Amino acid sequence: MGLPLGFGFLGVSYALSGLAHLPATFSVNPLTWFQLLSRPYAFVFLAFTYYFSKQSSKNTRLIWDITLSVLIVALTSMFVLLCVAPSFALSNYRILSIYTRAFDIVCLLYITIHTLRSHLEAQDSKTILTPFGYMLLGIGQYSLLIWAIDGATFAFYGDLVLRWIALVLFLLIACRTFFGSQKRSPG
Repeated sequence: MGLPLGFGFLGVSYALSGLAHLPATFSVNPLTWFQLLSRPYAFVFLAFTYYFSKQSSKNTRLIWDITLSVLIVALTSMFVLLCVAPSFALSNYRILSIYTRAFDIVCLLYITIHTLRSHLEAQDSKTILTPFGYMLLGIGQYSLLIWAIDGATFAFYGDLVLRWIALVLFLLIACRTFFGSQKRSPG
């Protein structure tokens, strides 16, 4: 359940990003703030999903429930902070964007290492490209970090290309995994 929710949050973040940055500029409005802070939320959600994926015990389930509750409260608080009281939000979008992109890269690095390690332990031909997809998302976030620092339009569009390639790759992995398992099952 964690991966579909995490990718759902990531998809919403990417849709908001597309709307907020139709021109590749730093025009700041409440939508740009919300998309900026919703993407790290999605990456943290995915990182926690992978962190708790190997452990199966009653304590792990309790910790996962607490973590999920904290993430939901954080998302709700962020929404209230940015939509109800936008004047209370941080005043410098560019500086927060730099820190947010760096945090996104750290989360994606953890997810990439975790998925690569799990594929080295138990190789699965259907999902072997998963770490590569996360690497592409990480490189895309690095491009956005460059865009946040110096405003290079090429870096902004480079992230868009890498993001689309990664999402198409994840879609192909999902199709191979779900439709491949249906072919094998009888009936």
